[in-house]
Amino acid sequence: MLVFIIRRLIGMVAVLFAVSLLVFGVFILLPGGDPAQRMAGKNPTPENIHNIREQWGFDKPFYVQYARMMQKAFTGLTPGPHNEYDILRSFDTRQDVVHEIVKGIPATMSLCIGAAIIWLFFGIVVGVISAVTAGTASDRLITILALVGISMPVFWLGIVMRFFFAETNTWFPDGGYVPLTTDPWQWCYHLIMPWFCLAVLFIGFYGRVLRSNMLDSMGEDYVRTARAKGLPPRAVLKRHVLRNSLIPIVTLFGLDFAAVLGGGAILTETVFDLKGVGWYAAQSVGGLDLPPIMGVTLYGAFFIVFFSAVVDFLYAYLDPRVRPA
Repeated sequence: MLVFIIRRLIGMVAVLFAVSLLVFGVFILLPGGDPAQRMAGKNPTPENIHNIREQWGFDKPFYVQYARMMQKAFTGLTPGPHNEYDILRSFDTRQDVVHEIVKGIPATMSLCIGAAIIWLFFGIVVGVISAVTAGTASDRLITILALVGISMPVFWLGIVMRFFFAETNTWFPDGGYVPLTTDPWQWCYHLIMPWFCLAVLFIGFYGRVLRSNMLDSMGEDYVRTARAKGLPPRAVLKRHVLRNSLIPIVTLFGLDFAAVLGGGAILTETVFDLKGVGWYAAQSVGGLDLPPIMGVTLYGAFFIVFFSAVVDFLYAYLDPRVRPA
């Protein structure tokens, strides 16, 4: 087990390195990706661009620029052009990238955790009801609603919700984020619409997956044996069918939560103006600002590979057959 954990941790480091190298290389090679030209402003002279390129080290080889940016991102400091220490700063706004990401984490965490609780709870409820009533009118209605929820883009649903529930009828605030430590009620009140907007897609998907798993489990021998022993239908459903059917749901939840936390909430944060890490990423991508994009990408990749490793560790612990020899 220890060898498996060490191999998985080495794989995490390798994935983060590959992601950072790929993002850095793509943005360096993009047309208009030269940060010196953007930093020089409108109608710059070649001398201005040259001076900025020398001052910021953009004239150095690719691997030198990459190493300096990674040093800034992970240590926070690296020697500057005049022997002072410089942090990882945005090329456009000159703001501290790590500070901006840390500042946006509470909003992103609040959005993702609340939405995850909602989609997991309602996804299980929808899946159980649909499986128990399989083939009936209620099952078909739930199937239609689930497909509608899966098909609706987040940005469109968010705009519609804001229009009907915040602008036409002022039932909820029209976007914005209030920190939990400032006012817990306003924190929850401002996040109700974003939570449900982000959760709708996953509710329908989880409901369909759980329904399929439960219907397969109902035909297994151990379920028929439990019924033959005279166990009540509710006990059979809870102890045997639902319990075994939730195993794939737990796996999906771990990976989906990591993906949402790592960047899947960008559109929701942008529509509802939550100013979390996703909102910061959207602003940076619009300006082709490499340091924030690099920082946010590493932030997202870390959560994805971390939760993926956690799921692998749990599976290896529960089932020794998946451990490498």
